[in-house]
Amino acid sequence: MTSPQSIVDIRRADERARTRIAWLDSRHSFSFGGHYDPDNTHHGLLLVNNDDTVKPGTGFDTHPHRDMEIVTWVLRGSLVHQDSTGHSGVIYPGLAQRMSAGRGILHSERNDSWTLSGEQSHSDPVHFVQMWVVPDESGITPGYQQLEIDDELLRGNLVTIASGMPEHRDQAAITIRNRYAALHGARLQPGQSIELPEAPYLHLFVPRGAVTLEGAGALHEGDAVRFTASGGQRVTAAEPAEILVWEMHAGLAAA
Repeated sequence: MTSPQSIVDIRRADERARTRIAWLDSRHSFSFGGHYDPDNTHHGLLLVNNDDTVKPGTGFDTHPHRDMEIVTWVLRGSLVHQDSTGHSGVIYPGLAQRMSAGRGILHSERNDSWTLSGEQSHSDPVHFVQMWVVPDESGITPGYQQLEIDDELLRGNLVTIASGMPEHRDQAAITIRNRYAALHGARLQPGQSIELPEAPYLHLFVPRGAVTLEGAGALHEGDAVRFTASGGQRVTAAEPAEILVWEMHAGLAAA
């Protein structure tokens, strides 16, 4: 059997499709909504990597999802989650959150945390990355999980944020229902570096700052890299930066 060719595919920030309306500025790494490209629908098990900024007092009103593992990672500000299973909460930087849509769920995501706390409204946008991977099985019971990750754990180390891989059972902050996928993250100061895992599919995203990828050069805010049959490269911060890395040991056909 022939081994797959090793590929390092760099996707620049300004190449992404963009949805820009009064309350939302969203940049899509893959086909999403009205932005459809048959050659850019997924990488490995990752179908969505949306880089969203939502104005205060606005957001995504109640809408449905099904058969998707949705992980939300906030970079700045706060986002209020409410869903039809009775879960609600405020997501903020350092809090890992996963929603399993399963056989069907309704939820909303809004930048209006003061409605829960009774505090005065603010004028700060919320900036977050939302990522979707397919679950192992369709029609599962919807679920929700969130957990705060201590800030120090994300300084200079690659930390497992979410995973369904058995070997991460005691490491991941939250679980996802796909045994072939894991999301890692790191906050890096200039000169600090991490080594990427090795996997059939990797997706590296730089939501903040700038880094250098061994063998490929500089990556800036919003840039992404899709690795096939690769990994092990070092990522070094050129300035204060944050990275998100999906490690995937299957593609859609094998999931």
